[in-house]
This record gives sequence, structure tokens and C-alpha cells, in this order.
Amino acid sequence: MIETLTALDALRGRVRGWRREGLRVGFVPTMGNLHAGHYSLVALARRHADRVVSSVFVNPTQFGPNEDFTRYPRTPDADTAGLEGAGCDVLWLPTVESMYPFGAELASHVHVPGVSAVLEGEHRPGHFDGVCTVVSRLFNQVLPDMAAFGKKDYQQLAVIRQLVADLQFPVEVVGGDIVREADGLAMSSRNQYLGVAERPRAAIIHRTLLGMRRAHQASVPRAALEAQATGQLREAGFAVDYAALRRPDLSEPADGEPGPRVALVAARLGATRLIDNLEF
Repeated sequence: MIETLTALDALRGRVRGWRREGLRVGFVPTMGNLHAGHYSLVALARRHADRVVSSVFVNPTQFGPNEDFTRYPRTPDADTAGLEGAGCDVLWLPTVESMYPFGAELASHVHVPGVSAVLEGEHRPGHFDGVCTVVSRLFNQVLPDMAAFGKKDYQQLAVIRQLVADLQFPVEVVGGDIVREADGLAMSSRNQYLGVAERPRAAIIHRTLLGMRRAHQASVPRAALEAQATGQLREAGFAVDYAALRRPDLSEPADGEPGPRVALVAARLGATRLIDNLEF
């Protein structure tokens, strides 16, 4: 039976008790409206830890002024049932007031330079500051041994890895594989915003990523590869923020340079902004 906690003292007391028993604590931070991708992270955490805490907190500091904080779906009952079914031990439900006791406007902020400045950082200024601020606070609240984050948010995972290394959090960060629908669309809470006609077209993003991989393997120059992918998405009705080929650290590779790559796409279909990536 999952235990739901809303008081920080109770959460820390539960974690202290586990530690006294010599148990390893895993953590899965979420913003709720959970789906199979989130539950796969709980399963991943269970493989790396003896007890698992998952948080549900819609963090206001990572939403831009024109983004969807107020309409972000809240589904607490379904989330609780799903987390219990996935094997989560404790659901941590902090309030905005407990997370930001002086208010979000007066909160201390955490900024990770470099990797946060490109791609999503260019299109969503301040987003990663909000992410790093809330993740730092959650780590201080839960005090986990490990934390699981999804690879769908590839850049977020890279930013958090740098945050943990730089601030020396004693937390092992583990990335969970992308969970996809049958047509390849990466699972996301924002998929439910897609209209009936938009939903089948959304899977074009994944097909575009597969095409970027084929083009790279065929030695197509990076600029041409990215332009081709952008054009394909635009023809399908997307407003494209980027279709990019990068090294795993998100730096720009030279043509012909050997090594692993990641293709990343961010694009809007109607009012819904979708992101996805493919490592190869």
C-alpha cells in the first residue's frame, strides 16, 4: 500500500527509518498526470533501490509566461493508483508554499551554465533554471541514493547530471529509456492536448528522427540533414523550433567525425509543443 505524505518532517522520518534498516532509497520526481513512461521510471528505480519515493509537484518556476502551467493536467487519484501499481512506496506531495517558503519570486535559484543554454535553453529561457531549482530542493527533501529521469527529456537529463556533479549531490542519476506508443510517438502528458486529426500526424516526429539517423549513416552533411528534417516537419504542418544532430554532450559535431550522436526535435503541432530524440 502506497503511503502519501504532505509534511516534510514525516517524509524525512520515513527515509531515516529506511536508512537505519540499511535500505537504499530511490526517487522519481514528476509533475503528475502520469503514464506508462513515468511508471517505467518507478520500475527502474526499484531495480536500483530497496524503497522508492515519487513526488508529484507542478513546478511554477519552470514554465514560461506563455506556457501551460495553469492548464497542466492534475490527476491525483489516477496518479496515486498508478504509482501504487508500479511499486512506489511513498508519494511525496509538497505544496507550492512548502517548496518555496518565501514565494517563487523570492526563491533562491540554481543555474547550470553551458549545457542549459542551447536548444531548449534558447527556446525556453529560464526553463532549466526552474528545473534545477526544484530538483535541488527535492533532492534536499527526499535525500535519495539514486534518482531516475526519463531520456525523452534528453537535455534535462544532461543538465541534471551536470548539476549533480557540480554541486556534489550524493545521488546516482539513472536515465530511463523512452516509452513509445505503437506508432512511435513518445509518451508525454502533453499528448492529450493533441486534436483527433493531429494525433496521427504527431508520430511523424519519430519517423523524422529515424530519417535523421539514416541520413547521418549515409554521411549526409549535418547542415543538410537538419534542413531536410526541418522541411519534412514543416510540410507535415509542424512549427519547428529545432531539428538538430549533436554529440551526446549536445555540442555540435564536425561532418565526418566519428562517435555517437543524438538527434533531437522540438516542434509544435497546433497548440501542442512536442519533443523527442533518438540516440545512435
